[in-house]
Formats: sequence, structure tokens, C-alpha cells
Amino acid sequence: MSAYKSDFMRILQERGFIHQLSNAQGLDELCAEEMVTAYIGFDCTATSLHVGSLVQIMMLYWLQQSGHRPIVLMGGGTTRVGDPTGKDESRKVLTEEIIEENKAGIKKVFEKFLSFGVDGNKAIMMDNAEWLMKINYMDFLRDVGRYFSVNQMIQRDSVRLRLEREQHLSFLEFNYMLLQGYDFVEIYNRTGCRLQMGGSDQWSNILSGVDLGRRMVEKEFFALTTPLLTTASGMKMGKTAAGAIWLNEDMLSPYDYWQFWRNTEDADVEKFLKLFTILPMDEIARLAALEGAEINEAKKVLATEATALMHGREAAEAAAETARKAFEEGANAAGLPTVQVSATELETGIGILSLFVTVGLCSSNGEARRNVQGGAVRVNDKAVQSHTFAVSMDDVTEDGVIKLSLGKKKHVLVKPV
Repeated sequence: MSAYKSDFMRILQERGFIHQLSNAQGLDELCAEEMVTAYIGFDCTATSLHVGSLVQIMMLYWLQQSGHRPIVLMGGGTTRVGDPTGKDESRKVLTEEIIEENKAGIKKVFEKFLSFGVDGNKAIMMDNAEWLMKINYMDFLRDVGRYFSVNQMIQRDSVRLRLEREQHLSFLEFNYMLLQGYDFVEIYNRTGCRLQMGGSDQWSNILSGVDLGRRMVEKEFFALTTPLLTTASGMKMGKTAAGAIWLNEDMLSPYDYWQFWRNTEDADVEKFLKLFTILPMDEIARLAALEGAEINEAKKVLATEATALMHGREAAEAAAETARKAFEEGANAAGLPTVQVSATELETGIGILSLFVTVGLCSSNGEARRNVQGGAVRVNDKAVQSHTFAVSMDDVTEDGVIKLSLGKKKHVLVKPV
């Protein structure tokens, strides 16, 4: 649709959240007429979500800001099965203890974006283990399984692609689509929810729930997915050479989170400002129009605003100040140690392994080599791809320092003398 009536759909469209819709006009009219309840599911496969999940979290944020009610569905039940979508092999089966630990870690993020409660459009947190763990298999086959066509299921991308590549697909994973579809019906029965949202890779699974709702409860359910997010250079959002960009502070510091956004490619700045900040659209347009060196100012605004949403305004501004001092003044900022290195040696180049030992980031060349191979070694926040890389005067920034990083939390500034 070219123009939406409802605030929610208009916001999603202008900020670039919409990829697929099952019935755009019907959903828009529903959002314009009444408070809509919508949910997104999050399986508990790690102790923290990473930045790739942030698009979904921001959709829930805008849903609530538009006067509607968001549901965060923890996949305490479906995590025991594992979603085959986009995978060439089965997920590792997790124990109940690990799933509970992961769930506790994931929950922390949502409280920063949503207001939870019981009244009005307060957000709700649910766990599909509450009903999936109580299922009687024979009853499930009779009451739910009869509505699913195997002919259609094997045409869904999550199944078809695995079969085309002749990769093993267990019966356990084949059932994931049924369970996710049943979630939709169960949540509707409990809350009146008629909209499920998610990433584009979930389109097939969400449609299964839409179809099941039509058959089981004779109601129209709606599906909405976001685009698969990649950077301008083609990398999957949230994946870097040094590893995933985690949302929980105990897995990635606010400073390193800020730096991730600061290092956004020029071509992605406008898109990321729309998706990952709550700045007004006219301000985003102003920042997106900056060119040349001025685009770095837009990147700093992006980094600070995105970090403020996740870690709070104080932490975001502290990270921005640390970065300013480290790179604009070349000073020992916020505990970043500075090591002086001979400029003469840097003229000819110093091997990355020996330099990391010299500045104290690694205890031996072997340890440094392993960290390079693991993607944990960075120079000026760019991953080092080879253990033969040499740091030279060419790497000295305009403010007269070279930043060396090991992993997410260890940094040293090198100052040539």
C-alpha cells in the first residue's frame, strides 16, 4: 500500500520495517479502528540476543508507542525442538537448565524498550512452554495435526531448502512449524492476538499459524515480516569478524556497542537511523544528507542514540566521550592505557603478533596468533585477517595514535615517539 491510515503501519513503512504482509489493507484498518495485540517469538538459544534481533524489538517498541499491545513470547518450549529455518544441520539439543538460564538472560533486554503490566496496552511476556509442555500427543495430532498438509509443509522454505540440499531434517524439526502455528492459536485464545511479526526467514512458519487460525477458530490472523538485514557490503547484520554483537552488557560493553554503530558503513547510516533510533524523521533526513567527512557526525549520533536505547543515556554519552578522547585527543581515555612505541620501528612495520605481546595484550606470539585466527584482534576497530599483518605509521590516525583491541573489552593506544 502507498499510504496507511494507522500510525503503527505508517511508522513501520516510513522507517523501513515492512517486507511482507498477509493482508496490508485489512491489518491497517484493524490498527486504525482498535487496539491490536501482536507478538514476536524469541527462542532461548543463547544467554543474550544479538543486534540482529533488534529490528524485531524495535517493532514491538513502535507497536506500543502507537497505542497497541505487544507480546514477547519466550520459546521455552520450541527451543527444545529447534527451528530448522536457514540451517543445514540440526540445532544442538539444549538441556532444560540451559534453556532457563538463556531465558533469564534474554528477558533483561525487553524491559529497556517496553512497559510491562496488565492494564491497557502494557506489554505481556509469555512462554510457550506453559502450553506446549502439557500437550497430549494423540490429542495434538487429532485437534491440530489434521489441519496441516504435508504437501504444503514440504514446500515451505524452511523445509524445502533443507531437502533440496539433501541435508538431514529430523521429524523433531519437521514438527516446529506445527508448534509455532499452534502458538498463534493459543495466544489468540488467551489474549485475542491476531498479528504475528518476525523476520523474513519466519514467513513460512508465520503463515502456518495464519492458516491454522482460519481453520481452527475461523478468524483472520495477520502476518508481517521485516527485511533480511545486511550491511552495504553484504554482511549479515550483527555478525562481525570479532563475533556477534550481543545486547547484554555482561557480554558486550556499552563502549564496544557504541563503537559497532560508529563503524557503520556510509551507505547504511540513513537506514540504521530509521530502524535503530527513535529520532524524528526530519532529523534523520538532515543527518542522512551530510556528505564527506561530515557523515562521521551522523555516525556518532547513530551510535549514541542506539546505545542510549540499549544501555541508557548516561552510558551512551560516556562511551561517546571515551571515543572522542581516544581518537580526537589521543589521550588515555576512561582507562585506555597508552604505550609508546618507536616511530622508527613503525616506519618499517611491526608484526601484529610481537606488537600485541609488547603492549601486553597477549603473553606470547602463539596466543596472539590464535586470537588472530579467532577474529579477536583489531587495529583501529578493523579486524586483522592474517597473522603476518604488520602495523606501520600508515595506521596512525589523525590524532596520533593506533588503537589495538583484543576481543570486546581489552584496548591499548599505541603512540609513536
